[in-house]
Amino acid sequence: MNTDLQHLLLGIGAVVVLVLLITKAKLHPFLALSLAALGLGVAAGIAPASAVEAFQGGFGDALAGVGPTIGLGTLLGGILLGSGGADRIATAFIGARPVQWIPAAITAAALLIGMPHLFDVSFVMLVPLVYTVAKRTGTHLLYVGLPMAAGLYVSHGLLPPHPSPTLAVSAYDASTGLTILYGLIIGIPMAVLTGPLLTRVISRWFGPAPDLDKGPVQATTTEPDHRRKPASFTLALITVLLPPGLMLIGTVGTANTAKGTLPYDFFAACDSSVLSLLAAVVFAFFALGVRSGFGLGQLQKMAAKGLGPVGGIILILGAGGGLKAMLTETGIDQLISDYAVDWAIPPLLLGWLVAALLRICLGSATVATAAATAIVAPLLTAYPGTSPELMVLATASGAVMLSHVNDSGFWLFKEYFQLSVAQTFRTWTLMLSLQSLLSLGGVLLLSTVVHG
Repeated sequence: MNTDLQHLLLGIGAVVVLVLLITKAKLHPFLALSLAALGLGVAAGIAPASAVEAFQGGFGDALAGVGPTIGLGTLLGGILLGSGGADRIATAFIGARPVQWIPAAITAAALLIGMPHLFDVSFVMLVPLVYTVAKRTGTHLLYVGLPMAAGLYVSHGLLPPHPSPTLAVSAYDASTGLTILYGLIIGIPMAVLTGPLLTRVISRWFGPAPDLDKGPVQATTTEPDHRRKPASFTLALITVLLPPGLMLIGTVGTANTAKGTLPYDFFAACDSSVLSLLAAVVFAFFALGVRSGFGLGQLQKMAAKGLGPVGGIILILGAGGGLKAMLTETGIDQLISDYAVDWAIPPLLLGWLVAALLRICLGSATVATAAATAIVAPLLTAYPGTSPELMVLATASGAVMLSHVNDSGFWLFKEYFQLSVAQTFRTWTLMLSLQSLLSLGGVLLLSTVVHG
């Protein structure tokens, strides 16, 4: 057996071991990724100390690209949530609109609120509002809950600063601003199709309506806190839209100004995800925090609460970078690139397919993206005309395919909305599978006019 084939088989074996460690041995994904990466290096003949050094280098490189972005996005989400700004957006969108407009309104609100938040945090925050609206309008809980989840997952699956697309942006060396632009072009129609339209089509499959008085949360009414000024809807909306707005301005500006000039430097700063998010955090600190009467200690607690859930995600993303570095160290990434020119499958479709298979096996969109980008990133050298931004969206959309019982989001949706497993499959799983397929279709459609 020649060395190239041996290394390719070792790479395939490392992915198989990774899947088994997570699904069968029930190891934490960070530990599983670390063991798979280091085991690959040692099996390929790299000295253990050198394998650890390569893994650490890849870990650091991955976090250098995604860590500050995810951290600042989480801080922004924490302030938006703790100050009541997110609740103001949600209630302003829903208001006293007719029942038939509720799914569209909650989808739009969730899409906006989900942009700076982790999915689980946004979901738990909006569930009481879903119960309240369902009780007030006398509708099935899923009539409000399914479009809410659809709006949140469009942001979670396609738009930085969420972990999966942010990691893919770093791995493919893509433009964050262009990724957001293309993500919105695909995501907004996708939210309409999988939110209000899908809800209307499959409402007959919802099954018996849950008891709104016996759920894990209770319907709530918003009681104003007279000790503080209510968060401004306008300022909350500006807070959410400021990072993508600045990055889109930066992307357009850098493309139309001369490099080395003062305008170019200004637009390049706007195009930086770190600087754009930092500007939004500072704005939210004063516009939503200080203006509403919160003290510095309270704002610090908001930020700390927001950062709590992100620790494990950061470790997973770093370990994914370590696996990518090990594929480089063993030469497997170059072998993939060399062989890719003879493959009949387009790179965008391959990126989606690898991520989708890993998602189905592993359950976590973040882990699926981390492993898939390590495998697929070398393809960009074999296909120089492929847009890295579309590769980001193809991989990230594959990583939301077919959520089932090994995905924590599946159980979160099931338990909060009091569903059976069968009901969850024909609502949640169907919705995410459609999102993944529609997103792939949007990516392939855009690829006819967008090139690298």
